[in-house]
Amino acid sequence: MEHFLEQLITRYGYAGLTIALALGIVGVPVPDEALLTYSGYLVGDGRLLAPLVVLSAFVGAAAGITVSYALGSRLGLPFLLKYGPRIHLNSAKIERAQDWMNRYGRILLFVGFFIPGFRHVTAYMAGMSRFKLRTFLLYAYAGAFLWSTLFVYVGYLLGEQWESVKTYVHHNGRTLLFAGCLLALAALFFRFVLNGRKVKA
Repeated sequence: MEHFLEQLITRYGYAGLTIALALGIVGVPVPDEALLTYSGYLVGDGRLLAPLVVLSAFVGAAAGITVSYALGSRLGLPFLLKYGPRIHLNSAKIERAQDWMNRYGRILLFVGFFIPGFRHVTAYMAGMSRFKLRTFLLYAYAGAFLWSTLFVYVGYLLGEQWESVKTYVHHNGRTLLFAGCLLALAALFFRFVLNGRKVKA
């Protein structure tokens, strides 16, 4: 794993990080969290610059999620049912994702990045459900920024132990989901509080 990521970063630099994350979000089997945490480790090691890593990661995640949204709006459910199993999305996962999107669409766009195997489908579902583009961009891009920045920072903190995050994510997906939901609710709360202050003013 480390050798693959090292070759990717060494050969293609920040552009490699952006392109790999974009492909990973669309559904290509790229180890997203590992790539982010390894980049964070390289920041701590002095081989990469933190602002450029965060920017590259965000652009990649945002690009991938936007492409998925466009595919969902154009191709719809039949395409996902046909090709979803190739990226480990069976009909049960797709049905569950549809149900969650109908109930909690905006929050899922924000926290979906933190759910292993789910970030690949949330934007597609949003496009398929004809989510307003402005709403989609607001929540999905906010989630992309938080997710990419957080895992880069985790890699920076872990240093040479950066690979341990993969095991943690696999075994603690529900914890990450719960934390993401709390962050989303906090963001919504502050948004309403600020709007309330503006109205009173």
